[in-house]
Amino acid sequence: MLRSQFLQALRDPVRPTVSVEFFPPKTPEAGAKMLDVARALRPAGIDFASLTYGAGGTSRDTTLAYGAELVKLGFPLVGHLTCVGHSRAELTDVIAGYDTAGFAGILALRGDPPKGQAAFTPHPEGFAQAEGLVRHISTVRPGRFAVGVAGFPERHPDAVDDLSDIRFLAGKVAAGADFVTTQLFLDNDDYFRFVARARAAGVTVPILPGVMPVLSLKQARNFCGFCKARLPEGLIQELEACGPDEEAQRRVGVSWAVRQVRGLVARGAPGYHVYILNRSESAVELFAQLKS
Repeated sequence: MLRSQFLQALRDPVRPTVSVEFFPPKTPEAGAKMLDVARALRPAGIDFASLTYGAGGTSRDTTLAYGAELVKLGFPLVGHLTCVGHSRAELTDVIAGYDTAGFAGILALRGDPPKGQAAFTPHPEGFAQAEGLVRHISTVRPGRFAVGVAGFPERHPDAVDDLSDIRFLAGKVAAGADFVTTQLFLDNDDYFRFVARARAAGVTVPILPGVMPVLSLKQARNFCGFCKARLPEGLIQELEACGPDEEAQRRVGVSWAVRQVRGLVARGAPGYHVYILNRSESAVELFAQLKS
């Protein structure tokens, strides 16, 4: 898919853009399962898939290999790319690999510190922020990729306040980013407040909200703790009402995500990006309920 076609679909004023996120599998068995999940989702009308990238390139080869497989299955593919542990030359090599594999876009990220490292430390020959990576992608492959960046409805953990957080976002867009995909959030008001701040700062590109059908109260607490996302009291109550029934909790997670998506689209969100955790059941149910 050409960059122009990708962006045209993303900016469609009538049909919401639908995307899903996979992470690179660690074993061949997990890889086969991931591709089975991808096949199960093909009938859902997914506009693009994204594939994450391990800290310091720890999943570089699997991101390339399984990204190419997703492309073969017909998914326009957005590959994540982080600054962590990479020189400019190494980043150029990864970008070239994405080009050869047929990726449609790149999500340019600063990235989280590797395990055991408290703070992000840039490579001495790399980039300290995603803004530099956005410019680099445009320099080494001008016009080739749709370039996305991350947005944080509840503020990036390293940002001192909302204003500085939005300034970083505006800088990434000014550097050439074509769209924004947000971090997970579970309260739509957080997204719309974030969009309002971004628009006030002059950010005009599409801001795709990130949602996730939670699997259980335990998983929701763990994931929200990792992402620094707020877990709404209403969702906690619905999950607690299920007691120890994990299947009932999973269904609550799907129901909450369906309500989120419908509310987002009704209020003008350009679509939605679903964090599926390489699982098909909840995602298939989510898309089926949204079509009903």
